[in-house]
Amino acid sequence: MEHIDHILVVDDDREIRTGVVEYLRKNGLRASAAVNGREMFAQLDTSAFDLIVLDIMMPGDDGLVLCRTLRSGKHKATPILLLTARDDETDRIVGLEMGADDYVVKPFSPRELLARIKAVIRRARMLPPNLRITETTDTLSFGRWRLDTTARHLIDEQNTIVALSGAEFRLLRVFLDHPQRVLSRDQLLNLTQGRDAEHFDRSIDLLVSRLRSRLEDDAREQSYIKTVRSEGYVFSMPVTVHGEGA
Repeated sequence: MEHIDHILVVDDDREIRTGVVEYLRKNGLRASAAVNGREMFAQLDTSAFDLIVLDIMMPGDDGLVLCRTLRSGKHKATPILLLTARDDETDRIVGLEMGADDYVVKPFSPRELLARIKAVIRRARMLPPNLRITETTDTLSFGRWRLDTTARHLIDEQNTIVALSGAEFRLLRVFLDHPQRVLSRDQLLNLTQGRDAEHFDRSIDLLVSRLRSRLEDDAREQSYIKTVRSEGYVFSMPVTVHGEGA
């Protein structure tokens, strides 16, 4: 039986919620609706979804809070597309840093929303099955560093804590989950950002540079993250897992 993508639309605005659900159904997708986070999690507990369309501006827990909660729980792998009424770059960046895969600014064309939904799902399925961000609450150690995957920060040999942005944490986590393996920029984009390649094609290099700075990685020696010419990057250090998953 052919799989039909199932979309969960979470928006407190009845007109938008109903309109999006009807449009998606008319275009061959399955679609369900939720008014708030409570209804969203209730549906996630009973049904499988291929993508969540999540409004940012909602009473109670807003879309950014819900996005962060989703990314830290059992639904971490489900793609998220944010709807925002604010044409504000800060909101968009915060949403992406919290783990959203894409965003659409209100007012939007239903056709554009459908195209973005299909693009996000397509990108998610492009990832090789052996490239996954693992679901553990372990501490990962490498070189003179430890990564606390629960608190999402680095700890050095003197137990000094180094805070990471959401994007920096995701990139480092991808490297630590796939050490000593060359990862292309496209793979890193899909695993860490998920937004259209033209938006992030240069930022992955900037993000690697920021992460090297956090790790105090010498640019000439590149002891942690090595550049592989014409291919991408490789995390060259062995990684040790401590905790429940060890």
